[in-house]
Amino acid sequence: MKKAINPDDIKPVDFSGGVRGKHHAACKKGYTVKVHNEDGTTVIHKFVPEKGAIVLDEDIRIYFPDSKAANAALRGLINLLPQRRKRARAA
Repeated sequence: MKKAINPDDIKPVDFSGGVRGKHHAACKKGYTVKVHNEDGTTVIHKFVPEKGAIVLDEDIRIYFPDSKAANAALRGLINLLPQRRKRARAA
């Protein structure tokens, strides 16, 4: 049975010294998670984003629930580009 938490015992946390996106570049390169099991074994999982994967910032992600929505919005923006610029990007 879990012990009840008294709200008066919770201390405030100061995040004012935090740095937004501090680990963003490292996460894009990939990361390793080690899981230590009770039986003494260790399982290592390597997570690497797929080549060409694009990571959206959290404030933008709320507008695009999936890749279909993001692609539709980007196609709409591409249609606004001048023709000359569109061809240059395709090359």
